[in-house]
Amino acid sequence: MKYKCLVLDHDDTVVASSEAIHYPSFIEYLKDYRPHLVDNYTFESFIIKNFDPGIVALLCEEVGLNDEEMKHEEKYWLDFVETRYPTAYEGIGEIISDFKSRGGIVAIASHSMTKYIERDYAHNSLPTADVIYGWDIPKDKRKPSPWCISDLCER
Repeated sequence: MKYKCLVLDHDDTVVASSEAIHYPSFIEYLKDYRPHLVDNYTFESFIIKNFDPGIVALLCEEVGLNDEEMKHEEKYWLDFVETRYPTAYEGIGEIISDFKSRGGIVAIASHSMTKYIERDYAHNSLPTADVIYGWDIPKDKRKPSPWCISDLCER
């Protein structure tokens, strides 16, 4: 095997979470708290804005949420995540299984919380990842920091 470790993102790489959770949550939040903005965001524009300028800038600068509203929106989103399960992309389970069966290590580096990554893998009957670096680790070590890769190399 040429590569010993496969490092995957979670959201929209292994599971279709923006389609199932993130965008619908965003739209529902807007319907409840900024209904005049709902028509401004298609799924495609939401995805693009999540990439640049990022979700925090989108919520603060475009939607106009203040610090208190940001905490409320995060709670709203977490409640949404608790009751919805994204579907794994076709073939990803086979890719992970095949890689692990040949002795490979599977790591996840994601902005999702570890408990949701584990839940989504179980829900989709995906092989368990060997290492997960989720939103739960210290901010300075989270993706896109190279810390995760450095830690994997040390292991």
